[in-house]
Amino acid sequence: MAATTTPREECGVFGVVGDPEASSLCYLGLQKLQHRGEEGAGICAAGDDGELKSVTGLGLVGDVFRDRARLESLPGQAAIGHVRYSTSGPGGPNLKNVQPFLAGYRFGQLAVAHNGNLVNYKPLRNKLETQGSIFNNSSDTEVILHLIATSLSRPLLARICDACERLAGAYSLLFLTADKLFAVRDPFGFRPLVMGRRPNGAVVFSSETCALDLIDAVYEREVAPGEVIVVDRRDMSVSSACLVPHRPRKSCVFEHIYFALPNSIVFGHAVHERRTAYGRALAEESPAPTADVVIPVPDSGFYAALGFAQASGLEFQQGLIRSHYTGRSFIQPTQAIRDLAVKLKLAPVRGVIEGKSVVVVDDSIVRGTTSSKIVRLLRDAGAREVHMRISSPPVVGRCHYGIDTPSEGELISNKMDIEGVRKMIGCDSLGFLSIDKLHSIYGEEANELCDACFTRNYPVPLPEPVPELVSSFED
Repeated sequence: MAATTTPREECGVFGVVGDPEASSLCYLGLQKLQHRGEEGAGICAAGDDGELKSVTGLGLVGDVFRDRARLESLPGQAAIGHVRYSTSGPGGPNLKNVQPFLAGYRFGQLAVAHNGNLVNYKPLRNKLETQGSIFNNSSDTEVILHLIATSLSRPLLARICDACERLAGAYSLLFLTADKLFAVRDPFGFRPLVMGRRPNGAVVFSSETCALDLIDAVYEREVAPGEVIVVDRRDMSVSSACLVPHRPRKSCVFEHIYFALPNSIVFGHAVHERRTAYGRALAEESPAPTADVVIPVPDSGFYAALGFAQASGLEFQQGLIRSHYTGRSFIQPTQAIRDLAVKLKLAPVRGVIEGKSVVVVDDSIVRGTTSSKIVRLLRDAGAREVHMRISSPPVVGRCHYGIDTPSEGELISNKMDIEGVRKMIGCDSLGFLSIDKLHSIYGEEANELCDACFTRNYPVPLPEPVPELVSSFED
């Protein structure tokens, strides 16, 4: 696996019920959510005969469903889909971990798609295994299916609630049966999940509103933290239930900073407006009085750089051009070639940069390796000065709620102060948006944010490490 140089969202979910083209709409929705997961994708559909069928594969959505026959094999008026990143570990991407997961149990078939991460996955799995459960993969999502299957509650809604009461961590879930679609969000609301409706009355669920826009679905509302929404495809009735007792809302602020597309509404806010506000606040807090021009690190730094330029009265230019058609630079055989490969991904516009004092705005610094390469690119293109501005606070804590981040020992801001980071990446000045300034942008809503990656204040306590079960005999 490649070393993680930026935080990576691990998945996105999409679901449609009440449309004869449900699987095709799901395909389009997943295409729009591709930025949330690029290593695997899948769709599960409920046919009119009541049978659930799924297609999963490694790679981009377009690659998995390149053969039109794969989509055509998923008829029906209800479907759920998933895109994912695989987590770091030996062996790389694993087809067994690609969702939706489809299982059969004593009450029929059940499929699930999950965005998030369960912090108590290991103790739950160990307990289930001691009780005889057999697992097919290494994903925490499979635990949810086992908890539902072993629950003594009835009907399925009660079993889902019973299972979720035993979960700790982040989860936005879509479940599909022969006649119903369930949308579930954890009590803290860590990950986004929204509901919309198409002109023909079909109900749509998505990790982001941008995917609703693509298929002409009108955004209605969020799935509330701790809520279960049930859509019955037989009469298209929509009902809601409270999952567990209310918890203080803790929505992931990195959705606004980096993950979500700027044309989405996430946690009730337009993402591009949040990012522009970060840039304005950053200009107030860390101005660059000698600068001539402001440029973003594409793509997620665009609106923060625009806000910085607006607030500081500086010229805004696109000084770095990103290519979306390059492979991973880490596969190159030597460091020299890897450094050259960076120019394939980010190309400086010399006419914008040469002889100028440049403010370059990015969303975050994780390891610092990407930032140092960007500084070198700008200097090689003739920049007189390079002032790095970051539209979030220093990342010092690892995320345990659904984001693939390096260990704390690999986070550069966890190892050195701002001046140390500045020297390491080689810029003339470095400024981060402070946590207090970030909170001021949200006002009273600041208490509803999860900012553990900046503060190490984890809303859901992490369990003690659980030793792996070791069999005393060979089966």
